[in-house]
Amino acid sequence: MRVEQPLLDALDALALEWTLVDHEAVMTVAESAQLHATIPGAHAKNLFLKDAGGQFWLVTAPHDARIDLKALPALIGARKLSFAKADDMERLLGVTPGSVTPLAAMNDGGGQVTVVIDGALAAAARVNVHPLRNSATLGLSGRDLIAFLEQHGHPPRIVDVEAGS
Repeated sequence: MRVEQPLLDALDALALEWTLVDHEAVMTVAESAQLHATIPGAHAKNLFLKDAGGQFWLVTAPHDARIDLKALPALIGARKLSFAKADDMERLLGVTPGSVTPLAAMNDGGGQVTVVIDGALAAAARVNVHPLRNSATLGLSGRDLIAFLEQHGHPPRIVDVEAGS
């Protein structure tokens, strides 16, 4: 069984439309640039962060967004932010670095991660994210991404993540 089968089953249970494209593994936005021309829609990057108060944040923004980590806390209601540890990512989201995705919030049963989605992605007809692994891209509408997160107890905060840049 594929690592993402429970995710795909959850999307289907909500009757959400999605597409899945398998490809070579990519670890960074730069490595995925060549895929952007072949997979239609908005492409995302994800930051797994922790604030000075110990709260975890998963920020999903357009792949080319400039994100100012000093300005971001005021936009999302956090304290000073830094990148969270890979061990925390695996423990809370069930994914490894390079495979971060807002869809992984379904694995955070304890509600320890606050999800933030950029407004442009929330409004997009198609948003492309990892399906819990970095060797595929899953596309769905921004509206369906939000519906999925809400159904899994993680209603996202919608903000313009570049507003402070």
